[in-house]
Amino acid sequence: MSPSEPQFLTVGTGKSARRIACLKSGSATGAAPGYFWLSGFKSDMASTKASALAARAEAVGVPCVRFDYSGHGLSGGRFEEGTIGRWLEEALEVFRAVSEGPQIIVGSSMGGHIALLLLRTLVETDPENAARVRALVLIAPAWDMTEELMWNAFDERQKNALVEQGVVYRPSDYGEPYALTRTLIEEGRQHLIATRPFDPGRPVLVLQGGMDRDVPADHVRRLPALLPGGHVSITEIPDGEHRLSRPGDLAELFRLIDRAASS
Repeated sequence: MSPSEPQFLTVGTGKSARRIACLKSGSATGAAPGYFWLSGFKSDMASTKASALAARAEAVGVPCVRFDYSGHGLSGGRFEEGTIGRWLEEALEVFRAVSEGPQIIVGSSMGGHIALLLLRTLVETDPENAARVRALVLIAPAWDMTEELMWNAFDERQKNALVEQGVVYRPSDYGEPYALTRTLIEEGRQHLIATRPFDPGRPVLVLQGGMDRDVPADHVRRLPALLPGGHVSITEIPDGEHRLSRPGDLAELFRLIDRAASS
């Protein structure tokens, strides 16, 4: 399969079934871990960082898997139907069905939250696939974002609108306002790290921008307390913003990935 040609797999059954688009390049040929990319909220597998990661994988000769959550990019489904649990289910299915061999999971923003949930789920329910996860490399990880960065940040007017109307629209620096649904917030409470911390058992390397307004550095600095075992390391770029997609940012990201691969 050409890396430019997506493959599709169906996740869920009945009315919950959705067609998920994936891109896979390379194949596992040795002990070097491949890369498994998890995008952020409203982002997709064609983003700057995702594309740069795929190019990096090709340059160093390792496989790379990336996909679009339902309601994103080339995948089916409506964005407004998305929830953390729904997107986590898709990540688990793609990881099991498409990736092979040892993996470094690279998650950006919401993808960082999904990466942590994916690892926790595998550790608890699927030790064979959990063993394939060599490390997590997280870019501005928006852990517990539906509660910590959305609900807790809403003013009373927004909270009332969410409860009464089922949706609020949040301005974005990256395009049209986000539709945030009551279902997204309420379902997200079933998938929090703060209420159920866990020992990841492998390196969790974090890249964070000091000027990030979407996922503030202070939020990310709280993460090590929720992941016992001393596995978390945070690298901050003082003038970095949320995207962290400048050439220097990407170079630092690749340095962390190389560090994870050699651990």
